[in-house]
Amino acid sequence: MRYIQRYVLLFFILIVSLFGVEKSKVLTPEEAFDVQFTQSRQGVVIKVGLGEGIYLYDDKMKLELTKPKLLDLMSWVERPAPEPHEEYLIQQKSFELFIPQMLLDEYATNGSATLKFSYQGCSMLGICYQPMNKEIVLGKNGVSFETNSLTLSEQDAIAKQLMQGNVFWVVLSFFGFGLLLSLTPCVFPMIPILSSIIVSQPSMKMNAKKGFLLSLVYVLAMSFAYTIAGILAALFGANLQASLQNPWVISVFSLIFILLALSMFGFYEIKMPNFIQTKISKKTGEMQTQGVFGIAIMGFLSALIVGPCVAAPLAGALIYIGQSGDVVLGGLALFVMSLGMGVPLLLIGTTAGRYMPRPGLWMQRVSAIFGVMLLGVAIWMLSRILPAHVSMALWTLLVVSSAIYFGALEPSKTEASGWNKLLKSFLVLFLVYGLLLFVGFISGAHNPLRPLEKLTTKEGLSAEPSSLFTKVKTIDALNTHLKNATKPVMLDFYADWCVNCVEFEHLTFSDERVKEKLAHFTLLKADVTYNTSDDQALQKAFTIYGPPAILFFKEGKEVQELRLVGFKNADEFLAHLEKLGV
Repeated sequence: MRYIQRYVLLFFILIVSLFGVEKSKVLTPEEAFDVQFTQSRQGVVIKVGLGEGIYLYDDKMKLELTKPKLLDLMSWVERPAPEPHEEYLIQQKSFELFIPQMLLDEYATNGSATLKFSYQGCSMLGICYQPMNKEIVLGKNGVSFETNSLTLSEQDAIAKQLMQGNVFWVVLSFFGFGLLLSLTPCVFPMIPILSSIIVSQPSMKMNAKKGFLLSLVYVLAMSFAYTIAGILAALFGANLQASLQNPWVISVFSLIFILLALSMFGFYEIKMPNFIQTKISKKTGEMQTQGVFGIAIMGFLSALIVGPCVAAPLAGALIYIGQSGDVVLGGLALFVMSLGMGVPLLLIGTTAGRYMPRPGLWMQRVSAIFGVMLLGVAIWMLSRILPAHVSMALWTLLVVSSAIYFGALEPSKTEASGWNKLLKSFLVLFLVYGLLLFVGFISGAHNPLRPLEKLTTKEGLSAEPSSLFTKVKTIDALNTHLKNATKPVMLDFYADWCVNCVEFEHLTFSDERVKEKLAHFTLLKADVTYNTSDDQALQKAFTIYGPPAILFFKEGKEVQELRLVGFKNADEFLAHLEKLGV
């Protein structure tokens, strides 16, 4: 016990010590680039102010009229000669662009001309900023003038918060983000894993305090894994979680869960050889013998393999680390967010330690329940690499066999208690659900949460969401589609192992209202399941740290403020599409 407490204390001291590390000054996009528009009877002046050590890529600057028709103005205006920097040409000093009124009159007579200035730049410190643009609406004869400030996407707004906020508010807000993420499928599969660990401990030596400490070891290891993976992804573009989502790793980890599940049914007991236990117990004490390091390893691997999720807070932290290079604050934000995600696990582990049944028939039943849950986790993981109909068959087999194992078909005893009768009712309902899964399997359904979807009139006859999308694998292929598109383009970054991606397909894109709206788009899908070099290049081109991410393009250019990261249900997605005027 003291062994665990000592290392947990040292771990928190290390984290708290990061607060004392001075954060280097990072300019926000507004501080780095001060773009102002002024007008006169002679024309429009765009003043571009650059912060200290900031420069613009000369070839990234674009000036164009977007309404009533597209007109490139960059070749019509004068700008300072660019300076060479490495292999690029840059603008390193503040400058002005002047657009003569005579050039604008033709397009402003109806009061609907819109002027758009696009740019991208970096800092000499190695910090690069997202591409940005600013628009103004030109009034009649240049006398009415309005500046439109584009809103930031959710993940970019979070990255901006990191750049501007102090450490206390960053930690507090990201812990809150973690609590919200704890209610998503990213965390759900870890509940039976941790619960089975608590249940497998000797019950006579288990209490709430020990349950909490074991859960804390699991959560700290999970948080450490998320933090390391996030920092690597942001700094080097190395998505460690995606690299581990290959059939071999998933199969091995699923096999481990199956073996653990069988041990919960009492087929055998998993423990280290006695001579190893004796050596360890002499050096580190009894709790170490019970597998503290094993719990930490399980927590670490669970974060990387079981629950690879990308949501807006995570993407925001990764964008901040990638732009600023500030690993300390960005890593701390990731770690605190992961701790927030682990709060339900701490509560469940503590409760399990406090109320775990003592040895006997009840304990055997509880262990068997967690065994079923572990088998469910194994099937859930295998569904990433197995055909959908095979996964559906496995879910059917698990549910039906579990209901029969726990006595759904056994006759009720007249003297049975009220609790036993209630349990029997649940088992019968569970068996009925298994039969519905079987019907769904026969009818070709793929979603175990909606087994009868193929039998409903509308959804059964409509096209599968995946068939609405055209797959793209390379940047060149994407550019070809963007060039030839006659409608706005929606690009969906997807992977079979991504829980939220599958939810998008089964819960959002399958909604008839969403399908109706998607008909107004050219739909493209970048399947990054196998994380090939082409997949990595495509993600790197758009600063995507992992799926799901949905990008929207108009006239071949991404509308960055409308980028989506993380899962959105049908209603949320429809509300988002309204911003595009669809």
